[in-house]
Amino acid sequence: MATKLTKKASNFFVWVILGLLLVALAGFGVTSFTGGASVVGRVGSAEITAEDYFRAIDNEIREQSALRGEPVRFVDLQAAGTDAQIRNLLIARAALLSEAREMGLSVGDETIAEQIRAIPNFRAADGFNREAYEFELARSGLTPAEFETDIREDTTRSLLQVAVISGVAAPGLLAETLTAVQTERRDFSIVRIAENQLDAELSAPDADDLQSYYDENGDDFARPSVRQITYAWVTPEMIMDDMEIDEATLRRLYDQRADLYVRPERRLVERLVFPDAEAADAARAALDAGETDFNALVEARGLSLDDIDLGDARREDLTEAAAAAVFADDADEIVGPVDSAFGPALFRINAVLAATEVSFEDALPDLRAELAVDAARRTIAQEREPIEDALAGGATLEDLPGETLMVLGNIDFSDESDDGIAAYDNFRDAASDVQDGDFPEALELSDGGLFALRLDGVIPETVPPLAEIEDEVAVSWEDAALRDALEARAQDLLSEIATLGASFEDQGLEAQIETGIGRQDFIPGAPPSLVPLVFDLESVGDMAVVPGSGEALIVRLDAIQSGNVNDPEVAAMLDRVQQQVNQSVAQDLFEGFGQAMEAEVGLTLNQQVINAVHISFP
Repeated sequence: MATKLTKKASNFFVWVILGLLLVALAGFGVTSFTGGASVVGRVGSAEITAEDYFRAIDNEIREQSALRGEPVRFVDLQAAGTDAQIRNLLIARAALLSEAREMGLSVGDETIAEQIRAIPNFRAADGFNREAYEFELARSGLTPAEFETDIREDTTRSLLQVAVISGVAAPGLLAETLTAVQTERRDFSIVRIAENQLDAELSAPDADDLQSYYDENGDDFARPSVRQITYAWVTPEMIMDDMEIDEATLRRLYDQRADLYVRPERRLVERLVFPDAEAADAARAALDAGETDFNALVEARGLSLDDIDLGDARREDLTEAAAAAVFADDADEIVGPVDSAFGPALFRINAVLAATEVSFEDALPDLRAELAVDAARRTIAQEREPIEDALAGGATLEDLPGETLMVLGNIDFSDESDDGIAAYDNFRDAASDVQDGDFPEALELSDGGLFALRLDGVIPETVPPLAEIEDEVAVSWEDAALRDALEARAQDLLSEIATLGASFEDQGLEAQIETGIGRQDFIPGAPPSLVPLVFDLESVGDMAVVPGSGEALIVRLDAIQSGNVNDPEVAAMLDRVQQQVNQSVAQDLFEGFGQAMEAEVGLTLNQQVINAVHISFP
């Protein structure tokens, strides 16, 4: 039995074995947590060791760090609930192993040897290397016996896993139905009802209207929670005017950028090269006779305009003969043929760019600003250590302006704050995280500035009194009243059309026609709810009203177009959906199987050992 199952699983579950090997060998060189003596938990006869748990977490930290491009801490995983997911994975593996043992499933030494010999880390140029094998295992804190036991258990688990989900497939009708839903297209007509189509003008709200609306919708006017923050900061822009930049430095920068400030005359040119002078002369003659044009000559040479474009060419970019022709004062749009670096060519001149020169005096403001900003950044960088020393020595934020270049400020910070220092993401993150009593520290801004902050208090979310926001409430009331009136008018028109059996045109209504619209499509200028509502209509001719901003829409379903299974794109989608449905069913079945096994044999966890593993991470 085991032999047959092993052959069946060998290809399908190679990824399972390799994935588990990565956990077992997560980052060679990691010191063993406890030598495997402590046990995190048990499922039936299978144990989850502290070593297993430590390596699984360490592997996840390494993978997340590589993915994000920055260090990831264990507390970050905890905040995302990843530690619980890791434990659940280990519990599922243990449940599989326990059940496999009960069923008597196992694999032979030959299978284990094949798995080990296939691991690249253990191979040399001439094949499996025993010394490399033992060396790599020693670096990871494992003995060959422990590692081979892990391989045997992983393979045994895969046997049971393949037995549970092998051959699982969802009914084809399910995938066909889902594909049909996704590929269906609909045609429909839209009539827009605007304020000028109302029977009467809307009246202004009185005091009772506003009070009633405020009472019912007060939460809509809530002011967000505000964090009252004191901060000290300095940016390069604040101090750049105080930076002294000598003229010699400015001159050097100007000279280094002479190509930007002093530019000779240039011409936007295309160059069409011919194999010989005879071909070039023939092309020129055809042009002069009006028998062809330049674009046709380019196409006849098997080229595109991009292939012959020289951009903005200077005299020195061309041969002497070509420069004389292209830069002649009386040059035509097309000149040549003349000799180019690649042979006889015709040149088309598309534009003339006059010579330009920006004097040192004119460039001076920009040059000085650039150098001053750089100097300001360096000055701020030198200030960081004194600022940190001052804070460590007990200085308050209020003390910093007198001792450093920093300026004091206050802000009522919320998620909506985006002015001044709140425009910096670094400050926003720090302002959101700072807690009462936190020690101020010098932090960087994206432009090279520095800041430090302190939380002074938190004002909870509040709804201002009506008297303070009466104008705001009035505008909202008017918007809601208009929305209701437009929707009511649209409903009346829809009822009239349905009662009379008339068309939009019969009622003098201009319709916007949309065809071939799918479920995921969006109609510009229409409410997002329009397309989903259209697909809720059951029959051609059905109508509905869609409330919108400043208008209401009447929509009528005109046609339903089912997806064509003979369409290659639809057929490919059907295959993808069938695979996804099969995988989903198999996953659900496997999870249910694991939960049943866990319930049958029992699960125990040792929270003290779990905590001990957690605190081993920085």
